Amino acid sequence: MLIYLNGKLVPKEEAKVSVFDHGFLYGDGVFEGIRIYNGRIFKLKEHIERLYASAHAIDLKPPLTQEELLQATVETVRANNLRDGYIRIVISRGEGDLGLDPKKCPNPTVVIIADKIAIYPEEVYKKGMKIITVSTRRNSPQALNPNIKSLNYLNNILAKIEANRANVPEAIMLSIEGYVAEATGDNIFIVKNKTLITPPLHLGVLPGITRQTVIELAKERGIITEEKPFTLYDVYTADECFLTGTAAEIVPVVEVDGREINGGVPGEITLLLMKDFHEYVKKEGVEVYKD
Repeated sequence: MLIYLNGKLVPKEEAKVSVFDHGFLYGDGVFEGIRIYNGRIFKLKEHIERLYASAHAIDLKPPLTQEELLQATVETVRANNLRDGYIRIVISRGEGDLGLDPKKCPNPTVVIIADKIAIYPEEVYKKGMKIITVSTRRNSPQALNPNIKSLNYLNNILAKIEANRANVPEAIMLSIEGYVAEATGDNIFIVKNKTLITPPLHLGVLPGITRQTVIELAKERGIITEEKPFTLYDVYTADECFLTGTAAEIVPVVEVDGREINGGVPGEITLLLMKDFHEYVKKEGVEVYKD
């Protein structure tokens, strides 16, 4: 495997970052996860735009232009001969000293990893998953804006630990106010009376690329779509529920906190959107291997 590290493609064993890098010391940096489908990088431009928006929000100036990073990403995928897989782009503050001051980090670190990925077994997509609600609340937007996809994911990791202890693959996180926000690594949708509902961004929700794609696909099908706050009661009594994410794609949820949803099987709208999404990714994206 070859890793892009600060302008060079190096073997995995040689891809090393300083222990004084502020991404390692403080989680000071940003990242994106991106999928590759049949030789196409899905929504690459949108992911890079979000990455640079996150970097700008934390006053981090990437050493590459967006177009240069796009080309570096394509070259990394091509060098690893991947047609289906996952990309992780990381831009950290770079090497500094043991203090917090970002001004002591003059050269940001850029890493691009392209590899295979499988988040959930195929059975989960066919039969749906059972999840719980955790006690760890989503970070307040007033403290750390969720639009910033930063390297500090401890909030999500603490929630994931709770899910692991309950022996479930995912978990719902509530906002500080008690509304449903998102899962540990995915956005959440419910269906009620044939209306598709997802939490609004201001509750502390990452503006997921897959989330937005699902909203657009639903509208193309004429499905009424709303972004509005809802509670666990709304989840428990929903007709359908599913999660969305770059790595996870669309995952049906059939039980939450012991309450069955749709009789314990994936719902009709969920299955339609899964089908539409799989068709959509076949034709959308930046081509890696051109004739």
